Amino acid sequence: MNSDITFRYAQRKDCALILQFIKELADYEKLLDEVVADEKLLGEWIFDKQKAEVIFAVVGEEEIGFALFFHNFSTFLGRAGIYLEDLYVKPEFRGKGYGRAILKRLASIAVERGCGRLEWWCLDRNKPGIDFYLSLGAEPMSDWTVFRIAGETLSELAQ
Repeated sequence: MNSDITFRYAQRKDCALILQFIKELADYEKLLDEVVADEKLLGEWIFDKQKAEVIFAVVGEEEIGFALFFHNFSTFLGRAGIYLEDLYVKPEFRGKGYGRAILKRLASIAVERGCGRLEWWCLDRNKPGIDFYLSLGAEPMSDWTVFRIAGETLSELAQ
């Protein structure tokens, strides 16, 4: 692991930085137009409701990447896991082992908390990401399909 990297958990005052990283990631994924989150929503859901956590990768005095994650639960394992929602490293810091260091830190958090797994989704078109995850020993879950209900469809189903 890079010896020049440290990690810190986000605090409420970091909502603008969290949103900046989310937007940079969304732009990289060509999904920026889908971001509706704002600092107020992030503060409410991450800090008030405590539904997610954020760690920053810090080099020197600069936050160079982040990971947003939360606990899920495996009925088969009978215990929680960590679901990684977002992982992002600024472009000028890529290829230097920082992404690996972030995932290593998340794996450590999962082990420390007694979690049974660390998992995430990756866009099919993100070949660099897929190649990177495979190099870590991650296994694609090709037998599973992700389903989603959102927006108006979610509201209608809830009726």
